[in-house]
Amino acid sequence: MADDEQLLEWAEQVAMHLARDGVPPIAGRILGWLMVCDPPEQSAGQISAAIGASRASLTMNLRLLTGMGFLTWRTRPGDRTMYYRMADDAWQAVVRQQVAGIASFLDITRQGLDLVGPDDERAARVRQAHATFAWMAKVFEQAPPLDKEDS
Repeated sequence: MADDEQLLEWAEQVAMHLARDGVPPIAGRILGWLMVCDPPEQSAGQISAAIGASRASLTMNLRLLTGMGFLTWRTRPGDRTMYYRMADDAWQAVVRQQVAGIASFLDITRQGLDLVGPDDERAARVRQAHATFAWMAKVFEQAPPLDKEDS
């Protein structure tokens, strides 16, 4: 079984991977930590102590991750402290939101093509975006559902 130092190093790998997609490093560290910590519910103070983040930065990133659907929180009777944990099926929910965003962007690219006209030089750039997002939407549409046993 891994010790906290190994778990924190892994959480850092999660953070650096997600940073390539624009996720703030602190948010990535929070996600990585909450994926492997024990107990699975942690207060902001526990998370801050584990990953070495300031409370202000932590609070902002906890709100971000909660709003994105990655985290849930709760309080305990007689305790005002908020405890955070990974949301059930968090990764599936976030990917579903991203897939919905692809379909939404297809509508925007269609509007762009209507605005610039099919023969305008600018249309080629819009067509490229439209073709890419149409391909991605088709791939996700044809993808088999996630098998719970694969996870």
